[in-house]
Amino acid sequence: MLAMQKRNLKLNEAVHRNKAMSKGGLLERVFTTAFKGLVYPQIWEDPQVDMEALDIQRDSHVVTIASGGCNVLNYLIDNPAHITAVDLNTAHVALTRLKLCAAKNLHGYDDFFRFFGQADNQENVRAFDAVLKSRLDLESRNYWQSRDLFGRRRISLFARNFYHAGLLGKFIGASHVLARLYGRNLKNILSTSSIAEQRVYFEQQIAPLFDKKFVRWIVSQPASLYGLGIPPAQYSALAASGNGDMALVLRQRLEKLTCDFDIGDNYFAWQAFGRRYANQGEGPLPPYLQRENYGVIRHRADRVTVSHASYTDFLKGRADCSLDRFILLDAQDWMDDETLTKLWREITRTARPGARVLFRTAAEERLLPGRIPDEILNRWDYDADYCKDLTRRDRSAIYGTVHLYTLPEDDDV
Repeated sequence: MLAMQKRNLKLNEAVHRNKAMSKGGLLERVFTTAFKGLVYPQIWEDPQVDMEALDIQRDSHVVTIASGGCNVLNYLIDNPAHITAVDLNTAHVALTRLKLCAAKNLHGYDDFFRFFGQADNQENVRAFDAVLKSRLDLESRNYWQSRDLFGRRRISLFARNFYHAGLLGKFIGASHVLARLYGRNLKNILSTSSIAEQRVYFEQQIAPLFDKKFVRWIVSQPASLYGLGIPPAQYSALAASGNGDMALVLRQRLEKLTCDFDIGDNYFAWQAFGRRYANQGEGPLPPYLQRENYGVIRHRADRVTVSHASYTDFLKGRADCSLDRFILLDAQDWMDDETLTKLWREITRTARPGARVLFRTAAEERLLPGRIPDEILNRWDYDADYCKDLTRRDRSAIYGTVHLYTLPEDDDV
């Protein structure tokens, strides 16, 4: 209980910037309350972009935020020496540990895919009870065994479409309901057969929704985007990228998701519009769910350690020059200057020459200049053109920029 209270305090410190009784403070506290449960049933950072940018080597020690655990397993395909996944969210830690346990212990690929690819079969619950429950750590086992308000065990989500769960799953579901109120069935886009048809669908069926007064009012409320895991500070940065017009920002991001990539190659679009992954042979899948990668993931799953901790606190316990790859997702959008500086001081201390730091921001501008000391930032290289190219190719389409910082091989400070 004490450990849980400390982790909740860390989450509060990461998000709370305003007094409790102010409007901003109330919004922040509503967000942290919501964020203590399951937020992301799947991760929304494109591993295809990540794995290119990170250039993971066989001796790499990778440190990443766990989130939904997808990319933790994806990175194993590139054969790192070790991965440490950290997260303050109990649900995300339990989900990542469940995926690793399943990769190691289920009877084969078909069982693994049924569990995390389809995620809507009662056989998954039976597999948990017969195979996984006894092999999970106590904390994760208790999480999946605990019951919701209706008396159902949490593991039963995998018999009821897990991808409908969590803040993100419910946000996507609510978006579908709202679209139906205006006579649109967003799932129909999965039947298009070309990017040209996707463009027509977007212009005729999706874009007009952002002109509706009620839709514009809904998305103008910061709490409306909590389902995307966007706290008030990040909401402000995101809105600023559209000159305060959040409807315009969301329209542009959804246009990229809909029109810039073939849906036959974009499993993020399947999640957004179909609320599921494609069945085997039916459409695209994340790398960790592809049959050809199952063997290496199963073999390498023991290389992952999942820690219920903050990123900075984990780094404080590491030796100088001991880590190679750092993935921060979009967590820095939440941080004030002091917190950013503490984080980057530890990243720089623990980074080996040649280390890489990958993260995303809601807005398009760079995040760090002017906010962390030059003595830290000037040690890192940043290729703005390459980052723009990574952003252009990120199939999740929801972020303003993908950022990559590299410590020079000859760094000897």
